[in-house]
Amino acid sequence: MSKILGTFILVSLFLVSSFSRHEASFMTTNNRSKWVDSIYTNMTIQEKVGQLFMVAAYSNRDKNHTDSIQNFIEIYNIGGLIFFQGGPVRQAKLTNTYQSTAKVPLLIGMDAEWGMNMRLDSTSRFPYNMSLGAIKNDDLIKQIGNQIGKDCKRMGVHLNFAPVVDINTNSKNPIIGVRSFGEGKLNVTKKAIAFTEGLQSQGVMACAKHFPGHGDTDKDSHKTLPTVSFSKERIDSVELYPYKELFKKDIAGVMVAHLNVPSLEPTKGLPSSLSYNIVSNILKKQLAYKGLIFTDALNMKGAANYKEPGDIDLAAFKAGNDVLLFTEDAPKAILKIIEAYDNKEITEERLSHSVKKILSAKYDVNLNQFKPIDIVNLVSDLNGEINIELNEEAFSDAITTIKNDGHILPIKESEKEKIAYIKLGEGIYEAFISEMKSGASVQDLTGLSIKKLLKELKKYDKVIIGYHRLNYRLTKEISDTDRAVIETISKKNKVILDVFASQYCLENISFKNIEGIMVSFENSNEAQKISAQIILGKKETMGKLPTTIKTRI
Repeated sequence: MSKILGTFILVSLFLVSSFSRHEASFMTTNNRSKWVDSIYTNMTIQEKVGQLFMVAAYSNRDKNHTDSIQNFIEIYNIGGLIFFQGGPVRQAKLTNTYQSTAKVPLLIGMDAEWGMNMRLDSTSRFPYNMSLGAIKNDDLIKQIGNQIGKDCKRMGVHLNFAPVVDINTNSKNPIIGVRSFGEGKLNVTKKAIAFTEGLQSQGVMACAKHFPGHGDTDKDSHKTLPTVSFSKERIDSVELYPYKELFKKDIAGVMVAHLNVPSLEPTKGLPSSLSYNIVSNILKKQLAYKGLIFTDALNMKGAANYKEPGDIDLAAFKAGNDVLLFTEDAPKAILKIIEAYDNKEITEERLSHSVKKILSAKYDVNLNQFKPIDIVNLVSDLNGEINIELNEEAFSDAITTIKNDGHILPIKESEKEKIAYIKLGEGIYEAFISEMKSGASVQDLTGLSIKKLLKELKKYDKVIIGYHRLNYRLTKEISDTDRAVIETISKKNKVILDVFASQYCLENISFKNIEGIMVSFENSNEAQKISAQIILGKKETMGKLPTTIKTRI
């Protein structure tokens, strides 16, 4: 009898708990709908159309710029802002000012792929996606996404245009490159899911980009319209794979790229962002995506060259996009869409579909209860100890040894070897050489001519060559001059080559005579210090290259 009673109580508790969860979900949905409908029904047609636009804003520009943003908010009721360069306090103050004048709270977005530092000074940064792609521990990626989410939330940013889920199978890609997690669809997807889960756990919306896949292009869509020549089957199997998996995780947004994809869009030269087939038929119907759909910036030449300002925005909306990002001329674009609405080219159902999605997203990030950003301690909050720790842990896990003949790595202090160091590239290297000298006898021979170097190096047991790139986002190969230095020295000496740049820089290098090769990915002080510690045996190398590299024999 007591067993039956116990079972009855457990079942009852389960039913009550399930009902409570269902009721809470129903109440949230019901409250959201009420809020959305109450705003939508009181809007003019111009105010409704205005919600479709997110305008570019800067916190490092003059009063003319801030006045123009105020006009967009007050006159056209724009839906949101995407902030670019500036500083955290300046941006926070402007956000508070703009929000105070908005009839409907503004959705604030930023590109914070590697943290707030992608756009804002005085903030901490995290490694590029390609560096993160070398990390085997996906939970660390989730922690980084979580911290970036906290920083976004602290800054009053509701939407991070990240993660990049392009599968970078082209080492000559001029715009994606290190912004990608790598060339393998499974690794890219796992990293993207981890980042998204971390970010969205903080109530900040993630946005996967650049649909349907910008990874195998050799052109920059900021400057022209790149072509993706893959078959429909290949795109469905590879490029779309991360999106399909992220949709199962309820990612909040997707950004559509400006690409020429003949296998998906038969109209010659029609950018994917303006293609009804790609946006509506594939993304919305075939893949059943229900979240917010953003265009990539409409001022980019990949789209802007196709139509005039205003016309391009109308075409993008007709294609099925919800949010029109970084328009060249907001007043003209709003007028064009209103004219199309009046001429029955756009139905009320189509307009309300997107506007209500935008308003629902605003409710989901608590803009129905907007609170101004607290400026006190803002900069220190964005540069907490956790940011530093996560950044260092990421590099510790990412730096990769790709060759270690004769166990040349790590250098053993007990062997008392004489070690020479030569710095190539235009970047700084002080953090690396300082850390190296703390644990080994290292002589810096940087700056000597190749003739003098070859003579001097006869006195040393090993040579460390560090390639330090100033702009380590670049994926171009090491220059022929530096390549010749590396290959000449490695023929006559035991060499460890450590590149503080993308692994793609090694593609013209012969590995034949180089005993040890490390990829440290970036030339930050943190990467330099940790890379030196790995060479000295104070840390283990743990990373795995997220792409292949085509080297010379």
